[in-house]
Amino acid sequence: MNISMWRKALLIIPKISKEEWDDLDLVSRWLIATRAAVLVTTILSTVLAGIFAFRAGEFKFLPWLLVTVGLYLAHGTNNFLNDYTDFVRGVDEDNYYRAQYGPHPLLHGLMTKKELLTYAGITGAVAVACGIALGIMRGEYTWLLMGLGAFFVLFYTFPLKYIAMGEFAVLAVWGPLMVGGGYYVITGLPWDWNIALASLPHAFGVTAMLFGKHIDKLGQDKERKIYTLPVVLGETLARWAMTILLIMEYLIVMYLIFTRFFTPVMLLVPVALPVLKQIWPILSNPKPDEKPEDFPDVWPNYYVAAAFHHTRRFGGWFILAVIADTVVQLIWPAFWG
Repeated sequence: MNISMWRKALLIIPKISKEEWDDLDLVSRWLIATRAAVLVTTILSTVLAGIFAFRAGEFKFLPWLLVTVGLYLAHGTNNFLNDYTDFVRGVDEDNYYRAQYGPHPLLHGLMTKKELLTYAGITGAVAVACGIALGIMRGEYTWLLMGLGAFFVLFYTFPLKYIAMGEFAVLAVWGPLMVGGGYYVITGLPWDWNIALASLPHAFGVTAMLFGKHIDKLGQDKERKIYTLPVVLGETLARWAMTILLIMEYLIVMYLIFTRFFTPVMLLVPVALPVLKQIWPILSNPKPDEKPEDFPDVWPNYYVAAAFHHTRRFGGWFILAVIADTVVQLIWPAFWG
């Protein structure tokens, strides 16, 4: 058991040698292979679903726990399958972008194909078991939501990512599907479009990070005929699209205050605006050929690093503001309602 490595793998994607890998425990290997630092985006989605369920007075712990564990493991399964699919298709060869920013289980010889598929199979099986339990508990549209989730897990890497649909899939999954669908499954209440809309600030942040990643490897993807949305748009338009996604996070919050779904407590969120100003020079200029001297040691991550920096700050304030907003609406409903 290596608690320090667990913590490290949850915060960053650590670079590691085969010798170091062989000395790790099973949990550390799973966290590194699934890129667990990125899986926090899924936890935030389920936390939002739980907060909205609590606000509605219908929070139930067991369904929330099953939603959280199921989605977390489904995301991990997707990352396993992403690496496997791209490896067997030859995409990850020749020092491809994926191999530069973190350990690749297959390309770097950390796992065999059989081992990776075993990890993916067990992880996916537990995720499916959580989904089946929820389907039995809730029935109705829970099975549809589970089917949609399985579709995106299995087909995001190919063909969706290859036909400029990956970004749209992530926006739908980390927003309405996880948060709106999670709220429905936890509470048993009818689908609520306000909840789906309130999920978009978080979903825009996750999608902006994906945009950044795909812009960072745009040239390599174009060579391999992987037509992500940035490849289709070109770098300049893709950078502006990414910037618009980040701005939309704030605009959606303002709109939901205006429609009185949120209280003015949500004005805490613009505290993150200085970070957007800080990364603006990155968003508004082409990527340099080499790592800038004062840039953090995360190269070749550039646009994705900027988006992650903003999303981490915005996401923290957004969650805190939603909690505060919920408390205000529950203990002082006349304040805004």
